[in-house]
Amino acid sequence: MSIDTRSQVLVAQEALRSKKGEQIKVLDVSGISPVTDYYIIVTGNSTPHLKALAEEVEKELDRAGIRCYRRAGTPESGWIVEDYLDFVVHIFSPDMREYYQLERLWSDGKVIL
Repeated sequence: MSIDTRSQVLVAQEALRSKKGEQIKVLDVSGISPVTDYYIIVTGNSTPHLKALAEEVEKELDRAGIRCYRRAGTPESGWIVEDYLDFVVHIFSPDMREYYQLERLWSDGKVIL
């Protein structure tokens, strides 16, 4: 059984929440971004926390039959990006989140969660 994109985003968001992800924000960028429909942005407070957040998202989405298309970055670098095609999960350290400022970059997107 396949679940729709919005439901997949909710699974990812709940996975991040279960591992105490901070400042979780979901932006609907459909019609704005040629790359994806949703960006999920979250902050982790340490290298192990970043790793745990990424692993939990992958585990829960895998359980739902959704596979990560591509993953980039490392916990040690302060950012991890997991691309699920219809949505992208950005996991940042506080410094990297401030540096990349995705909320500002995609400020035309609609905050849905």
